[in-house]
Amino acid sequence: MAVVPQNACLPQASDAGVTDSRVRQHKPEASERGPAPGNSPDLQQLYSQLQERFARTTHALASAAHDLKTPLAILNGYVELLQSEKLGGLNDRQREVLRDMSSSGQRLQHFILDFLSYSVLETGEMKMRFETGDINACLSEVCRLWSHPFQDKGLALYFLANDKLAEFAFDSAKVQRVVSNLLENASKFTPAGGTVWLHAEPHMWDRRGANQPGILTERRRQASLQPNSVKVSVADTGPGIPPEYHMEVFDDFFRLPQNESQAGMGLGLAIARRLVTNMDGKVWVESEPGAGCKFSFVIPLHPPTNQGKHE
Repeated sequence: MAVVPQNACLPQASDAGVTDSRVRQHKPEASERGPAPGNSPDLQQLYSQLQERFARTTHALASAAHDLKTPLAILNGYVELLQSEKLGGLNDRQREVLRDMSSSGQRLQHFILDFLSYSVLETGEMKMRFETGDINACLSEVCRLWSHPFQDKGLALYFLANDKLAEFAFDSAKVQRVVSNLLENASKFTPAGGTVWLHAEPHMWDRRGANQPGILTERRRQASLQPNSVKVSVADTGPGIPPEYHMEVFDDFFRLPQNESQAGMGLGLAIARRLVTNMDGKVWVESEPGAGCKFSFVIPLHPPTNQGKHE
């Protein structure tokens, strides 16, 4: 959430009991002053201590969330058993209560899985698995899983396979998680009757920042014939995002001010950003208020060489 700095209010002379036109300067006593330069703590040591404390807290919360998975799974299992009516018939009111219990249980399970994913990514323990595959089939599977939730909300979801996409090495499970988070975000904020599009295409991603316009133009013209990445986009007809929040929406636990009443922990886009980064890619959003959103990410055709990120 954007933080608006508050202007410091200076006391008036009359408030301080000063009767002349000059305001006396207050000289702090020794006890009010900060530590002397020679006694200043080692900032690097303090930073390391904060990192260690944050890691301990993250592990502890992840452990607590993990401990909730088993009892929650048992409760959800019993709800499903009751809904099947294998233990006896149900009246309409009982079915309604069980539907509400099932919905709440699934939502809680989703929160727990989100936090577990976040904690694993935050501590650097997420392992990547790059295998040659068809990204069209990967994205088609995600659409199949989301087709019913979209229909239930009165939304149209479109995806057309792109025959220009050749097979390449990527982490299918992580790509599906990123796309699922983007589709969930689109379904959450797109009103009924809206449309969501999933699209993928070959992409030339030029990461160089050298200030050589002539050379770069020629290089890009030549390299444009040989894409080095794949770009995946999720576009919707929702309310859009103001430009000042285009970076913050990927922050941890961030929710737009107008969406604070929406259910969720504000981790979906943050997890997507971390996963894309671990695949050596980047993610961004293009949007204007009232014009919908288009979230895109690119992943390279060749997996990252950092052996610590994948197996």
